[in-house]
Amino acid sequence: MRDRVIFATRKSRLALAQTRALVAELASRNPGLIFEELQVTTSGDKIQDRALADIGGKGLFVKEIEEALLAGKADFAVHSLKDVPPELAPSLEVSAIPKREDPRDVIVQRAGRGLRELGQGARVGTSSLRRRVQLLALRPDLEVEPLRGNVDTRIRKCREGEVDAIVLARAGLVRLGLAGEATEVLEPEALLPAVGQGALAIEQRADDAWIRELLAPLSDPETKIAVTAERGVMQAVEGNCQTPVAAYAVRRGGDLWLRGLLAEPDGSALRRAELTRPWPDTEAEAERMGLDLGRKLRGF
Repeated sequence: MRDRVIFATRKSRLALAQTRALVAELASRNPGLIFEELQVTTSGDKIQDRALADIGGKGLFVKEIEEALLAGKADFAVHSLKDVPPELAPSLEVSAIPKREDPRDVIVQRAGRGLRELGQGARVGTSSLRRRVQLLALRPDLEVEPLRGNVDTRIRKCREGEVDAIVLARAGLVRLGLAGEATEVLEPEALLPAVGQGALAIEQRADDAWIRELLAPLSDPETKIAVTAERGVMQAVEGNCQTPVAAYAVRRGGDLWLRGLLAEPDGSALRRAELTRPWPDTEAEAERMGLDLGRKLRGF
């Protein structure tokens, strides 16, 4: 039995907001425990002047945090699941995935316009290849420009006219209390979300059974099945920040409906596919479904 737990998080306002909300729930369930926060600056946070695809991908947002876990400086860490690579170090595991927030993307535009209302040749800011290829499929006339930075920075750049509009994850806006900034919510039929978008991942050392038991009540089984299927797609296509890939799984009646998208890094050869199967009983079944869809996308 322990009386103190250390949790690790990035320093961004969004990371702190989502981590502290989760830890507050954990603390309410365990009033005798003391929770200490370890803020970590990751490589992805340090390098803001280049696209993620040019500096090593999304794993850069978790690398230093995982090092803190492995060194015993923290007992668990909270990540945005979409930042977590498909394969973890053997001595680490994602033991809990809480109930997912809204996974959809949104448009933020200073004049209140939606995607279809943007003028010819409008400049849209995003550094996501997934968003870029889907935006251009809908509106080939758009100028999609790289734009990095935290949520507040990107909103400010939009307001200042650096771009005409930006695309963000609605989940981040909701967690920051900024949902009203969105001028249009983009349905998955228009922009298929990133793998795991809207979900959080709680990572720990695989040999720490006490922490696993502590975190277990926070995990949502339905979310875990859905995002496991999505991550199977990512694994099958060997996806990273240089790969325009998307996957989104939802329960539909007694089935799991999984949709996926894949393109070449330059946006060419855009293809979509989907699978519907009975709701998986295990994460292994969900992963196999994702792997099957990923192979289908690769084989087009």
